[in-house]
Amino acid sequence: MRKIISLIFSLNVVLVTVNAQTLSKETIIIETNYGKMKIKLFEETPLHKANFLKLVNEKVFDSLLFHRVINSFMIQGGDLLSKKAKPGDSLGHGDMGYSIPAEFNPKVIHKKGRLAAAREGDDINPKFESSASQFYIVQGKKRTIEDLTKYEERINKTRYHNCARAFMKTDEGKKLKQTYDRLKSENKTDSAAFVNVQIEAFIMTENMKTPPYKFNKEQIDTYTTVGGTPHLDGTYTVFGEVIEGMEVIDKIAEAKTDKRDRPLEDIRMKITLLKK
Repeated sequence: MRKIISLIFSLNVVLVTVNAQTLSKETIIIETNYGKMKIKLFEETPLHKANFLKLVNEKVFDSLLFHRVINSFMIQGGDLLSKKAKPGDSLGHGDMGYSIPAEFNPKVIHKKGRLAAAREGDDINPKFESSASQFYIVQGKKRTIEDLTKYEERINKTRYHNCARAFMKTDEGKKLKQTYDRLKSENKTDSAAFVNVQIEAFIMTENMKTPPYKFNKEQIDTYTTVGGTPHLDGTYTVFGEVIEGMEVIDKIAEAKTDKRDRPLEDIRMKITLLKK
C-alpha cells in the first residue's frame, strides 16, 4: 500500500447493523468501465467515513484511476495525480496533503470486498495514519490454517521490528547505539556484543508489553471461507465494504499490468453518493 488527515464531518445517520459492523444510510457508487460497485461505510471508523463522504461530495475522485492492481490481493486508486497521468507514468504519490488518524477495530477485518485506506510505510509513518484520498478494495483469496499461522508470525515479526525502530529513536537507544558503534570501530568485539545484548533486551522488554498477535475465530472463519488479506489487519484502517458488484473487483484485478502493477489500459472511476 502506498501514499497517502484529520477532520470531522458532521452527519445525521440512520444506523443498520450487519455482521457486527454498523452501516449508515449513505450508499456510495463507484462506476468503472468494468461495471459498478455499491459500497457502504462503517460507523466504527467515523473519521475515515466522514472524510470519504466529503471527498465524494466534492467530486475529488472523478476521473482518477485504479492505478495499482494486484490479482488475488487488492485494487488501489485515489491518487490525485492519476487524473492526467500519461501511459507509463509512475503513480501512487498524489494525495490531499493531510492524513487521517488510524481507526483500528478488531471487528472490522480485511475480508474480500472491504474498503480500506492506503498509507505511507511504517518507517516514516509509525502511527499508521491513513491517506486522505488513496484507498484500496480487498480481493485476496481463501486461506488455510497454515497460511494464517504464517501470517501471525509475520505480523509479530513486523511488530518486533517496529518496536526496535521506536526504541532506537529514544535517548537510551541512541546512547547504546553510539556505544556499540564506538566499540566496533575499536575492534572490541566482545564488549560490542554485550552492548548489543543490552539493546535486544530493552527491545524484547518493550515488545512483550503487547501480547502476541493471534487471529480470532471470526478472522479464521472469514479468511478460510470468504477470503481476504489477513496480514493487513491492525495496520491499515478498513472503513467500508462492497455490498453489490463483487464481480467488478475480480474483473479489475485480472487486468494486465506493467512492472509497477499499473493497468496497461486506464481504469477510471467516478464515485457518487446514491440519492434516495
